[in-house]
Amino acid sequence: MNFKTIDDTGRVEGFCIVKSVEKKTSSKGDVYLDFTLGDSSGEINAKLWRYIPAEHGEYKAQDIVKVRGTVSQYNGSDQLRIERIRTSFDGDNVKIEDLVRSVGYSGEEMFDELLSLADGFSDNDLKTVVTAILSDNKEKLIYFPAAFKLHHAVRGGLLMHTLSIVRLCESVCKIYPFVDRELLISGAILHDISKLEEFSVGELGIAEGYTIEGNLLGHLAMGAAKVDQYAKQLNIGRKTSVLLQHMILSHHGEPEFGAAIRPMFIEAEILSELDLLDSRIYEMREAVSSVKPDEFSGRMWALNDRKLYNHNRKTLEEDTKLF
Repeated sequence: MNFKTIDDTGRVEGFCIVKSVEKKTSSKGDVYLDFTLGDSSGEINAKLWRYIPAEHGEYKAQDIVKVRGTVSQYNGSDQLRIERIRTSFDGDNVKIEDLVRSVGYSGEEMFDELLSLADGFSDNDLKTVVTAILSDNKEKLIYFPAAFKLHHAVRGGLLMHTLSIVRLCESVCKIYPFVDRELLISGAILHDISKLEEFSVGELGIAEGYTIEGNLLGHLAMGAAKVDQYAKQLNIGRKTSVLLQHMILSHHGEPEFGAAIRPMFIEAEILSELDLLDSRIYEMREAVSSVKPDEFSGRMWALNDRKLYNHNRKTLEEDTKLF
């Protein structure tokens, strides 16, 4: 946690996000608040003892707060004993990027690149449906993560993941000129579009969990339904609509990984493989970045229970350049 030490007694203060908060009662009968607080560097458990709502205020998950207190060890982990706490206000000039782990790129710039690309399509049906869906969902796309956990589960992660795949698609099309570039890129732009409905995400860009629709339907089914709805409203050709729907429904590759159907044409297969590639590169980088040189990570269940080796031949710090 990026707390600042403020005096010789070791007291610290700083801004952070309430990840969770629960009202509890101590063994002596006193009411206290049990927090999990976080910023872009990590999380810490915190206690506000002898809690009085009228004096200390009331708090909920995703509130931005300023806290002051003392950090000590409890059961081998840091714990903050809160002395003062308040919600932040505009005059604090808090940067969300300092509090929420983010991709480090402008959501506006990533969105504009995708929109400009689609707006340049020669296929009018693809151009119309892709630009319409992008434009109608811009507000959420700017900050949404790509997952609740695992790959690109950070503020702006959905656009970063999408743009990375689109750029991979461009490279593939240079090697294989027979691939339908505009169809492939359209599928890439739209493949995860209904993660906007799948996850419950506040404006801070933190996924709190799955929505009812996300649990019952999933983003593949909802994404295909969204394309079908827009295609009908915009009078898009039926074949174009079906091809895009198939790419969304099949992009997880195999039914065991959530695909409704396996990819059944070249562009659908390429999208599925590139989606897997980008997600695994991200997950492997994340796993190895916390491993010391020439050592192995623990077993990663999301990567077929593999241990990953840090060969340390190249830095894994945040140095990816999208722009």
